[in-house]
Amino acid sequence: MQDDIGATGTVVAAASGGIQAEGLRRWFGQVAAVDGVTFSAPSGAVTALIGPNGSGKTTLLLILAGLLKPDSGLAAVAGHDVVADNLAARSHVGWMPDVFGTWDALTCQEILSTFGRAHGLSKQDAKRRGLELLDWLYLAEFADRPARVLSRGQKQRLGLARALVHDPPVLLLDEPASGLDPRSRVELRRALRNMASVGKTVLVSSHVLSELEEVYDHAVFLSRGRTISGLGEGPVAPKAAAGGWRVAALDPVGLREFLDRAGVPYESADARGEVVVSLSGPESAAELVRAAVGAGVLLHTVVPLVGRLEQAYLSLDEERA
Repeated sequence: MQDDIGATGTVVAAASGGIQAEGLRRWFGQVAAVDGVTFSAPSGAVTALIGPNGSGKTTLLLILAGLLKPDSGLAAVAGHDVVADNLAARSHVGWMPDVFGTWDALTCQEILSTFGRAHGLSKQDAKRRGLELLDWLYLAEFADRPARVLSRGQKQRLGLARALVHDPPVLLLDEPASGLDPRSRVELRRALRNMASVGKTVLVSSHVLSELEEVYDHAVFLSRGRTISGLGEGPVAPKAAAGGWRVAALDPVGLREFLDRAGVPYESADARGEVVVSLSGPESAAELVRAAVGAGVLLHTVVPLVGRLEQAYLSLDEERA
């Protein structure tokens, strides 16, 4: 993937406005999939949307994409209300679902041209834009080949191209790294940062927290359809404090007593008794294990944290429990 390109093949700054959501609710029968979500995602930044399975992430993205009407609450993308001004809002959104549904008999170029035309591009501009995106996403060799020959990862890249075909200022990406090989994931991270750098609003949902750690500026945390107070409000620092390690023992109470006696500061990680401690490296971790075993504390988990997202995600398990 190369530098971000606009509809004319040059870098284009996106319109301001970002994403605003206030008190969004959506019910399916007796189930509240989204239950009072309030957050904002600014333009020119990558906002991570994080939560366990069933937390309402995809439903929220569908509402913001203008494809699902909320039962109550307000949402706006790029300054357009997703309900009252649905067509304008949708025209400013690039939507990439977690599963790429397409017409397998059409070529990649035909798919992108069709979506470009649907978004108001002329036939010539839609074709040119499609070819630019295929080249940018390393799919140029498949331009005239049917989509059915693409691998899972290649279809993901074609899905991203489809979301970008009309050069929208707001991007909603649901599990974009799914099925991508390691090189493609690196390229995706670079693409997300490039798009944010030219002013686009990027809201990305992913279970691959290690990928988000590299690119996110802000984070919104969902659990049971709600934004989590203290986690989902305001920006979250892009990195955890250096040296964070997750530690758990067969006897959680004994673990805490041992850490207190040893003068090792810790924070609770979840309801099962795991804690997070600050260690200078593997040598310190090995020394902690040796000392704990010597004190009769049987550890079963001593692993470094990937970053603050993982630490915050673990706390969602505690809230959900």
